[in-house]
Amino acid sequence: MLFNDLVNSGSIPVVESMLSFTQARHKVLTENIANIDTPGYQTRHLDAKQFQRDLATAVARKREEHTPGLRIESSQQVQQSSDGQLRFMPMREPAENVLFHDKTNARVERQMSMLAENAMMHQTATELLAGRYQSMLKAIRGQI
Repeated sequence: MLFNDLVNSGSIPVVESMLSFTQARHKVLTENIANIDTPGYQTRHLDAKQFQRDLATAVARKREEHTPGLRIESSQQVQQSSDGQLRFMPMREPAENVLFHDKTNARVERQMSMLAENAMMHQTATELLAGRYQSMLKAIRGQI
């Protein structure tokens, strides 16, 4: 009980949610890149800014209500199950300007840029989570 309360409090649930998002977004971006030459393929996306707003709303609600766990409201791109697991549903990405001659809307440079940005977000979240767990491990061992 104490360990569960410790792990599900503070920034840990927030960082874990961010890691889940970046993992799902990475998969979507790599699928977009893999299908860059597929005629008729329409890119999909998970909106990082929208997820960050949803996450900030969930954190604010948790602080106000003093409830355990982190509940993210369902939206077009994310749903949270009763056990707290996040499920992401990528949306078709609207064409920036016009569709290319093969009816695709993908630009490899843009996809690679978003992939690099996503990798940095994932790395940052991983380092934050590792730091939190290292702090708990030090506390358990009695090291300061």
